Amino acid sequence: MSFHYLNQLPSPADIIREYPLPEKLAQLKQERDAAIRDVLTGKDDRFLVIIGPCSADSEEPVIDYVSRLTRIAEDVADRLIIIPRVYTNKPRTTGEGYKGIATQPDPEKAPDMVAGLIAMRKLHIRAIEESGLTTADEMLYPENWGYVEDLLSYVAIGARSVEDQQHRLVVSGFDVASGMKNPTSGDFSVMLNSVYAAQHPHHFVYRGYEVETPGNELTHVVLRGAVSKHGNCTQNYHYEDIMRLIEMYNERDLVNPAAIVDANHSNSNKKYQEQVRIVKEVMHNRKLSADIRNMVKGVMIESYIEPGCQKIGDHIYGKSITDPCLGWEESSKLIYDIAEMNA
Repeated sequence: MSFHYLNQLPSPADIIREYPLPEKLAQLKQERDAAIRDVLTGKDDRFLVIIGPCSADSEEPVIDYVSRLTRIAEDVADRLIIIPRVYTNKPRTTGEGYKGIATQPDPEKAPDMVAGLIAMRKLHIRAIEESGLTTADEMLYPENWGYVEDLLSYVAIGARSVEDQQHRLVVSGFDVASGMKNPTSGDFSVMLNSVYAAQHPHHFVYRGYEVETPGNELTHVVLRGAVSKHGNCTQNYHYEDIMRLIEMYNERDLVNPAAIVDANHSNSNKKYQEQVRIVKEVMHNRKLSADIRNMVKGVMIESYIEPGCQKIGDHIYGKSITDPCLGWEESSKLIYDIAEMNA
């Protein structure tokens, strides 16, 4: 056989039993989930800010970063809901490179999936405990959902996963806000088909079981820009893009139309400083159009303590080892600016 079986992984139940979510934090998550639901269903006019490192690569600086958000979240609680990005899986376009703490708890050591699953769960629990804010993660591997299903308040499905049948079906069983990114081609139809699939019930095989799911009415789109056939980045956060999205949403049997704008990736051409300008344009367009205000429910921002990025092994505290991120000072100012523009 071509597969070399190294270890049998513990089940989600095994790891949850060893690292349970304290009851008071479970209650906090329930309250936060309800608030996010109300934003996506139009009952609450607050705005979602999903913000944090490109990849949660090291526990201490990630917890430091997330804890810094607490005071700001309290200050803007009447206008914004801040959801920290604690992304423990990192998709790699070529398959090479650091794949996230869930695979490599130490980026400078060999992969260790058992230790990674434990590190993933412990990191999310600690982030909630120390910040009072429940978290977001990207579900790169659908079979990992069980390890964090009681922890996450927001789940993102990436541009390279959104066309995958298994991702779409598994999201139909989530009970929290789930954002489906547009594929790297930028095709809105593909993205909206994924939302349709995830919003409806399904019958399929998952982790060795035959399962049924009810559909996830909180599934929505995430606009992250696209790459043309010539390799050029094209943006999809402008006024005209959102109006086209609204028209396409209205043509489909979908509930709770909503969009999150990812200010980095192909929307910024990975020029991380551009996130400030992009977010402000999005907020401006929401003021110009009631339709856009009703559609765009939040933004995603890649942000860490130090701006930019570094190579693995440079050991600069709080600086991304994957995509470059906005630094803390610019990020904190931007959050207050978003709150002011959502007044």
